[in-house]
Amino acid sequence: MSTSREDAASADIGVIGGSGFYSFLDDIEEVRVETPYGTPSDVIALGELAGRRVAFLPRHGRDHRYPPHKIPYRANLWALRSLGVRQVLAPSAVGSLTPEYGPGTLAVPDQLADRTHGRAQTFYDEGGAVHLSFSDPYCPAGRRAAADSAKAAGWRPVEGGTLVVIEGPRFSTRAESQWFAAQGWTLVGMTGHPEAVLARELALCYTPLCLVTDLDAGIEEGDGVTMEEVLRVFGENIDRLRTLVADVVGALPAERGCPCPRVLDGIKLPLELP
Repeated sequence: MSTSREDAASADIGVIGGSGFYSFLDDIEEVRVETPYGTPSDVIALGELAGRRVAFLPRHGRDHRYPPHKIPYRANLWALRSLGVRQVLAPSAVGSLTPEYGPGTLAVPDQLADRTHGRAQTFYDEGGAVHLSFSDPYCPAGRRAAADSAKAAGWRPVEGGTLVVIEGPRFSTRAESQWFAAQGWTLVGMTGHPEAVLARELALCYTPLCLVTDLDAGIEEGDGVTMEEVLRVFGENIDRLRTLVADVVGALPAERGCPCPRVLDGIKLPLELP
């Protein structure tokens, strides 16, 4: 069923699925949401998961129509907030910049480095500047729930580390991968920015769940990453990742006590949030 926003049910947790993660909820209600920033990547599926109301949005669209640099990030985050979402989980496929984190590793990074260019990365580009703290880009409560849930499921997570986000859609050169690794960065992906900063601008909690699918460009040796390899490893782990996401949904706090809800306190915004 598709409904207009006026008729739509609400959800308080959003899941933005990455490559190979297009179906997630059963017994869903599909909602079409229009935003001031255009149409989201796809219809949003609303349903129950672990006793919570969840909204699932396929980041690239169900048919993978949007490459990383063309994803309507602002529309996606705005649409989720307009449905009542206040906490966002973001599973995605990433490359590893260190041989210690091989394919199949689950990482919950605590830092982000932006190497994208040309992407709209703020809602506040007119009507006056809005400067928000982004020193710690991810929700501490969400990261703790993710790490604890992974451990309880027997999936030993990498806690911490830096996700560097590249423009894409091409993969890195070997020289770029080596440079990223030399900075001490541990993971590389294409979609974690501006997703995280847009969530911060809407006072949403944002938690990345990064599944390592490859050693980026072979690090120092090897043939380098291919899309076939990424999808193969992601597919081999998709059931486990879905189960983990459900566990994390159930573990997220019902009342937010983290700093995320208060990030806009005292700031005069140039627009009204949904």
